[in-house]
Amino acid sequence: MSTPSAVIVGVGAEQGLGAALCRLLAGKGYHVIIAGRTPAKIDKVAETIKASGGSAEAIETDATDEAAVVRLFEHAFAPRDGIAAPDFIVFNAGINRPIGFRDLTAAQFEEFWRICCFGGFLVGREAARHLVPLGRGTVIFTGASASLRGKAGYAQFAAAKAGLRMISQSMAREFGPLGLHVAHTIIDGGIDGERLRSRRPDMDASGLLNIDAIAESYWHIHRQHPSAWTQELDLRPYKENF
Repeated sequence: MSTPSAVIVGVGAEQGLGAALCRLLAGKGYHVIIAGRTPAKIDKVAETIKASGGSAEAIETDATDEAAVVRLFEHAFAPRDGIAAPDFIVFNAGINRPIGFRDLTAAQFEEFWRICCFGGFLVGREAARHLVPLGRGTVIFTGASASLRGKAGYAQFAAAKAGLRMISQSMAREFGPLGLHVAHTIIDGGIDGERLRSRRPDMDASGLLNIDAIAESYWHIHRQHPSAWTQELDLRPYKENF
């Protein structure tokens, strides 16, 4: 029997959601294709998985580069002995920081849109092109509370994340009847990972989302029976106001 495989786009530090997803899938017996912009980070994630007996490969990929995303999927779906075509795709790339609206430049607004929304479109399109002919597979987009509402100082982030949410909904309605499960997650709260910890090391972890717990929810979506698919799932710490 061939080893199942997955593509995780937007992997960074080992203590991040992308890396947690890669480790979980490797532990489930998947060959994991780890895609991210920083070679040192994705190589480290791959090395950790291999050291634990898992199967993984790191591929440097800028999710905003159309040619790079096309190459990534062509490689992932190329026939290989012992490894099945991917059946699980996650778009997890993102950028977030507050910028006052009057100080926000056109270049900054476009940067947020390209990483959080345009990159999701490219990954979603290539996933659909390869999975729909197979009649199966799961595509999950990582969203945020900004996918639903804008906050002062976060117009650039909210606009991009709301656009990503609409991509996921449109794909779900177009491709769900063809066997492709498309879902969007709303991560409502801070993630207990390297990015946040490096800025606020004294934060109370009980008020943050655990990366492995989020990854388990993604796995649950992937394993759902087609008679009861989730299109959108919101996740938040028990202490988070909403």
